[in-house]
Amino acid sequence: MRATATPTRNTPDVIAEALIAEIRGGVFAPATPLPTERELCERFAASRPTVREALAQLQMRGYAEAGAGKRPRAALPSITSILKGTGDHIREILGDTESGAHLEQMRQFIETGAAREAAKRADNAQLSKLQSALEDNFAAIGTACFATTDIAFHRALVAVVGNPVILALHDMFVSTMIAHRPPTDDARRYDQIAYEEHRELYQAILNGEVLAATDVMDRHLTRSYRARLQVPKITTAAKDQPTG
Repeated sequence: MRATATPTRNTPDVIAEALIAEIRGGVFAPATPLPTERELCERFAASRPTVREALAQLQMRGYAEAGAGKRPRAALPSITSILKGTGDHIREILGDTESGAHLEQMRQFIETGAAREAAKRADNAQLSKLQSALEDNFAAIGTACFATTDIAFHRALVAVVGNPVILALHDMFVSTMIAHRPPTDDARRYDQIAYEEHRELYQAILNGEVLAATDVMDRHLTRSYRARLQVPKITTAAKDQPTG
């Protein structure tokens, strides 16, 4: 049964809750198109901005999916969908530069912890996946595929933890972060450095050396991030200053 908001309560929250109740109750099955904005405006006696805010709430809470130029479709929440909506809002609130630094810090916490856990308890199957990812990483040095194999190696490491929330966060942010990093002046050299750090990390995990594994990962991520920070430009006046 469909609910209709009263004229005094046609807020985005109320509209969103009514639609969520219908999705959970089976009125709108997953992947079914939701009513148009016009239909929702008429049904709830609400303005288009109010309806759009309600639909945005549905997407953020994982009850709707929308493609470019397409009507939103009903969905049921999943870890990935909820975190994606939250992540998009984090980037909007913090801005590109600041959010990038915060996400790098979050990644460092996650992956340093993952390295520690992997050194403690990675089983033979997980070690085999890490080794395979490392071999792919080596083969991609100096090619456009290196970033993809870089991500795959780190994902194989985080997967050892066995936590779907952590893995979803990693999947969501790491590929975006790497894609938005500025290019380096010598890609092959940077690839070789990254690979050697990956190899050192894998060896520490293989040997069960917890402190060494966490130290290598911490140094690896710190170096990788700082190596791509842009050096501030020198002013003309500074260039003209005598040296020595």
